[in-house]
Amino acid sequence: MLNSAFTDWTHSSKRFFIKTPIFATIMAGLLLSGCAVNPATGDRQFTALLPAGKEAAVGADEHKKIEAQYGGFMSGPIATYVNKVGQRVAANTERTDVTYKFSVIDSPIVNAFALPGGYIYVSRGLLALANSEAELAGVLGHEVGHVTGRHAAERMSQGFVVGLGAAVLGAASGSSGVAQAANVGSNLYISSYSRGQEHQSDELGVRYLSRAGYYPFAMSDFLASLDRQSKLAQKESGQKAGFNYFSTHPITSERVSQAAAQAAKYAKGQDMVNRGTYLTKINGLTYGDSADQGFVRGNKFYHTKLGFMFEMPAGSKITNGASQVVTTNPNGSVVIFDMAKGQGSATSYLANGWLKGKATNGVDSIKINGMPAATTIVSGNIQGKAMNIRLVAVEWSAGQFMRFQMAVPQSLGNRFDNELKKATYSLRRLSASEKNSLQPKKLRVLEAPSGSTMQSMANRMNVDGNKLEHFMVLNALKSSDLIIAGQPYKIVM
Repeated sequence: MLNSAFTDWTHSSKRFFIKTPIFATIMAGLLLSGCAVNPATGDRQFTALLPAGKEAAVGADEHKKIEAQYGGFMSGPIATYVNKVGQRVAANTERTDVTYKFSVIDSPIVNAFALPGGYIYVSRGLLALANSEAELAGVLGHEVGHVTGRHAAERMSQGFVVGLGAAVLGAASGSSGVAQAANVGSNLYISSYSRGQEHQSDELGVRYLSRAGYYPFAMSDFLASLDRQSKLAQKESGQKAGFNYFSTHPITSERVSQAAAQAAKYAKGQDMVNRGTYLTKINGLTYGDSADQGFVRGNKFYHTKLGFMFEMPAGSKITNGASQVVTTNPNGSVVIFDMAKGQGSATSYLANGWLKGKATNGVDSIKINGMPAATTIVSGNIQGKAMNIRLVAVEWSAGQFMRFQMAVPQSLGNRFDNELKKATYSLRRLSASEKNSLQPKKLRVLEAPSGSTMQSMANRMNVDGNKLEHFMVLNALKSSDLIIAGQPYKIVM
């Protein structure tokens, strides 16, 4: 996901200040022409590469790319509601030159980010995790803080300085290696916000949250929920969670406590939370993958919009991505499924289109549930392991191919071949009745019946993994909390 974050540059740039007088002269001119006082923070910032007047144009261009990447944004009542909350928060900023635009991305990944020019994005997954309008406002306030703080412009301009410094050093030393090494480092600018920028956006967000009349502690409450959600995802996957809110917004316990400390300065005692209103708005929201993206059920993948399904070997973990479906197996095998455009027959496409005429052991023509297909096997090396890689191309429609790339450790020999063959031949078209009956999961808000317990409510959750943990994280509950009869709670169904 595209975002406007950039990593810390200070230590790298100091090297270039002391190495060459040429660079120092250039820097002096840039600093004199590119420094300005930020009205939100009171800080002097170097933003020469992206002046305030150009932020809207840059943001508009990047906004189009994000819209194309995600096939548009969510519309309807939920999008209208998010924009309404966002505009209320944005009305309380110091920058009157920015027109804020709030969009909801149809993605289960929990994330939010901002672009220059006031373009703010939240994901459907983040909306599902939040528990009140105030928490949503806190997230939007934080992202607005990145815009008013001009963090993208600051990082972009400072990244340019480092790149320029590398070029000057390379010229002075006659070594292209210096410039190349620094340019590799500059690719890291788009990895995350710096700690200082995160704290500053938290502080600004709490300020805007309070000015808009919301409960200022909602930001730290939501950060705590995010932390719990990330740890649960890591626990269940056995590895660090993939791209999410924390990959662009690093969090520490210190940051949570500092956000709470900032909130204490603004608390009035009659601040808006609007939990009931918020839960009503998200009731019925798609949870997890949507029909447009396809969804996983156990070891099966369904795509009702495109009308197909396939089944992976038992024990496999299927991960649905934006452009491909990745299946991993405990034995070390990996299967990647995607779709691609191509010409000719399946055999011709595999040999000349996909493999571009590279030598193989020969391409075999096969049929998969009535669809023309082709397959071949090649040897490869993935992360230092010798692999047998089977490629399968299936002609789905004219000029459209479905593809399997199956990498199996050579140490397994032929022991896994039959399982992969079953997986390949499980690819089929869905009937009309199957398309209608197969539906994505939904987030439902239900009032707790009398006598309900945490476990009895959790038992209603249609999720993989520990139902109780998912229920507690989703509803921001601790083990010591009691379920209150008649109160609304979020359930995945």
